[in-house]
Amino acid sequence: MTSPAVANDSAPRVLVLDADKPHDVFDVLGNIEATVVRVRSPFLFEIGEALSIRIEQDGVTRDVRATVRAHVGPADSRITELEIEP
Repeated sequence: MTSPAVANDSAPRVLVLDADKPHDVFDVLGNIEATVVRVRSPFLFEIGEALSIRIEQDGVTRDVRATVRAHVGPADSRITELEIEP
């Protein structure tokens, strides 16, 4: 008898850092693809705006800078794309 596979990858959590204090304002949509994170937020950030963010996933935490790359979709369900800086 074989046991079912257990996924090791938990969904990422992305927090905005303001004076090193984390704020949970994003719903992350899927996994981080290369350097792009797709999120939903009740806040509308400016395209080109730079944000300090914290990414938490699978017990690993990293603080990075991200730039708001685009807003896609209709206004009532807009998705924000964040591009993570290297």
